[in-house]
Amino acid sequence: MLSLLLASSLALSAGTSAQSADPAALARQALDRLDAGDYAQVEALFGAQMAAAVPADKLKAVWESLPAQVGKATGRGEAAVSAQGDATRVKVPLHYEKAELVATFTIDAEGKIAGFVVQPAQSAAPAPAVAADASYVERELTVGDGERALPATLALPKDDGQAPAKLVPAIVLVHGSGPHDRDETIGPNKPFLDIARGLAAQGIAVLRYDKRTKARPQDFTGGQFGVDEETTFDAVLAVDALRKIEGIDPERLFVLGHSQGGMMAPRIAAMSGHVAGLVLLAAPARPLLDILIEQNRRLAVLDDGNTSDAERDAINALIRQVQTTRAAATDVATKGPMGLPVGYWRSIDGVDAVAEAQQVKLPMLVLQGARDIQVVDADWQHWKSAFDRDPKVTFKLYGKLNHLGIAGEGEGSLAEYQQPGHVDSQLIIDVARWLQAH
Repeated sequence: MLSLLLASSLALSAGTSAQSADPAALARQALDRLDAGDYAQVEALFGAQMAAAVPADKLKAVWESLPAQVGKATGRGEAAVSAQGDATRVKVPLHYEKAELVATFTIDAEGKIAGFVVQPAQSAAPAPAVAADASYVERELTVGDGERALPATLALPKDDGQAPAKLVPAIVLVHGSGPHDRDETIGPNKPFLDIARGLAAQGIAVLRYDKRTKARPQDFTGGQFGVDEETTFDAVLAVDALRKIEGIDPERLFVLGHSQGGMMAPRIAAMSGHVAGLVLLAAPARPLLDILIEQNRRLAVLDDGNTSDAERDAINALIRQVQTTRAAATDVATKGPMGLPVGYWRSIDGVDAVAEAQQVKLPMLVLQGARDIQVVDADWQHWKSAFDRDPKVTFKLYGKLNHLGIAGEGEGSLAEYQQPGHVDSQLIIDVARWLQAH
């Protein structure tokens, strides 16, 4: 999802090919049986690889943990069927009291379910046009070359008419985990759009791009990939793209990483060699697999203060998955948490963001919302203890902000991500001032 992979997501998949005769009916049948608690019958609808990876007991634990996070189910929308390469993809909107989700099925040639994921619904609304009197313009470009290039948008301050033209600082926005568009759309919210336009209005060029897992999921079908292929390499290409744009100061290029993007920002800077400073927004400082377990435990008690038997089973299943992922004897192609390969998780588990930040020795602005339920105070304190006496590092804590940098009241929740809002204006001002000072 937005940053860390949300515990409410089911990401259950296996290899797939060809098409099913009636995929929408199969998807509805599976959902009916899930709602009825007939998990063994759902397992019977799976292909062999899927059934081995996701037996009925695991399916039960995860499915029954959803209401604790998003409330009771209130209905479903119409199924949408499409071709995805040689597979058939079925998307079914799921309505809950506190959130809108989408169940996505992949159906193989034998009419078996070869992939199944439940995720928060994404807003399809396009970004509003830039106002005619805005102090910046937006233009489309790409990150990378050839067929693997990623669509991108550059927000560029308008020329102030001075001669010679004034070079402006620039920043690349790096997403959190999961497939994201360039605006980092999460429900009705578009935090990267808010940040990009807010900074551009204050004289800073901003490059945002569609993440590879969103724009080109086919690049990951082989299963042999890590976090660098998912995040780092493209962010380095984005920095390189900024260096070539007329009007941008090549000596003042920055990276803003959100959540997992913040965790990877020091590595991006080290690999690029052309980054002048880092902005870390809700950046994990501890191993992501440990945080994933912690998230599940936290989310389980958010609704009623208790952990149900189903939630406890799901958490224990996740703990076993993490242990298997970290076991040296486990093959890297084995499916790990969220259905992602063990090799991918090991690549993330090997990231020590704090140590890598200490090695690059760059100026940093570290930002944290006190209402964040995904990257929490333990991470904030870890960053502070490592850099509190470093004069090149500035810390900002915002009492009312959640993981998206959006203000709210009371304890944070997953449902809050489905409420429309905007990134806090003071946070954007603080980033702009810090960038201008560097």
